[in-house]
This record gives sequence, C-alpha cells and structure tokens, in this order.
Amino acid sequence: MQNLQGIDLFSPTLSQIIVSFSISLLCSMIISMVYRMTYRGPGYSSSFVVSIIALSLITSLVLMVIGNNLARAFGLVGALSIIRFRTAVKDTIDIVYIFFGLAVGMAVGVGYFKIAIVGTIFISLVLILFSKINMDMFRGEQFLLQLQYSDDDISSIKDLMNAYCSSFELINIKSPSGGVSKEFSYYVSLKRNKEYLEFVKELKNVNAVKYVNLFRDEEHI
Repeated sequence: MQNLQGIDLFSPTLSQIIVSFSISLLCSMIISMVYRMTYRGPGYSSSFVVSIIALSLITSLVLMVIGNNLARAFGLVGALSIIRFRTAVKDTIDIVYIFFGLAVGMAVGVGYFKIAIVGTIFISLVLILFSKINMDMFRGEQFLLQLQYSDDDISSIKDLMNAYCSSFELINIKSPSGGVSKEFSYYVSLKRNKEYLEFVKELKNVNAVKYVNLFRDEEHI
C-alpha cells in the first residue's frame, strides 16, 4: 500500500487547474447546446442540460484529484460503489450525451486538452448532421397527446391517428372514478409537424372525445 501511495506524479498548478475547468466548461456548454438543438423528445429538461455541464466539471475535478495515485483511484471506486442512481433515462440518446460529457471531463482532467476540444467539435458536428438528415438512430419530433374518450367510438380516433401520425405509442391509461370515459396518454410522431392544429381539431370533432391536450417540449399547444 505504501508503494501505491507513493505513485503521485501528477500535481497540477493553480493555473493548470483554472485552464482545465475553463476548457471543461466550454466543451460541456457546447455539448449542452448541441443536445438542445438535436433534442426531439416530448419533454425537454433544462435540469438535464445543467447536469451535463456539472458532470463534465466534476469528472475533471475527480481525475485531477486522483492524478496518478492508484490508492486514491481504488478509494474512489469504493466510495462510489455505495451510490445508487434511480432516475430513469427517458431516451437512449440521453445516455449518449451523459457519456459524452463524462468522456470530455475525463480527457480534460488528465490534461488531454486537444483531445477534449477536437473530440467535442467532431462528435457535436456528427450529432447535428445525423439529426438534420433524420437518421433512424434519431427519433423524429414527438408530442405528448392526452385524450379523454369513451370506448364507443375508438375506431374513429384510431383512424385519425393512423392518418396524421407516423407512429404512436400508448403510455398511460387513467380511469376517473364514477365516469365511463377514460384518459389516454400517447407519444405520437406526426407525419407532418405543421398539421398538429388540424389533428387536434379533427380529434375534437369526434363525439366520444371529451377533451384533447397536445404537448410539445412541455409546452401546451
């Protein structure tokens, strides 16, 4: 153990620490802006963007604290083993951005500034390119649709959803007490995003529908 504690070849100066945090902050802010530009989910979370920036900075701090000291590295592994993360990730692409920020923080923390900067720019351009050309790995813009209707005229509703939506997924059913109508929540992707007003209007014209709510990025339409 004494030999492990003696391996400490990396001791950054104050100026190096400031430079490391500055580069990590810059790269993580670029990552967060790219995430905002390419996000197409039903509920944009500003806290997730802040988390990306904080994750990159904290990772840089951890790597600078560890340096080349193996004893500190083993101690950190033991400390982190007691942490349990229970927050569900809404979309697979969110995991990509989590690892993106983590990798940049690691590169900056060990002093590989060029790798961090070039990697941030290159990967960001790839993510933006894929989002613009609508690659299959990127989901199209999704809406959260809330409907309350009875089961009497469900075929008309399904016909409208097939006509206006390229895909739709039922995520929740709520049955109010004392009523025959049920509240349904869907994730929907429209064939043409500009037709959301016509889609809502058509749904409201169905006799069985009690109310319609359509949300995009936590914004009610």
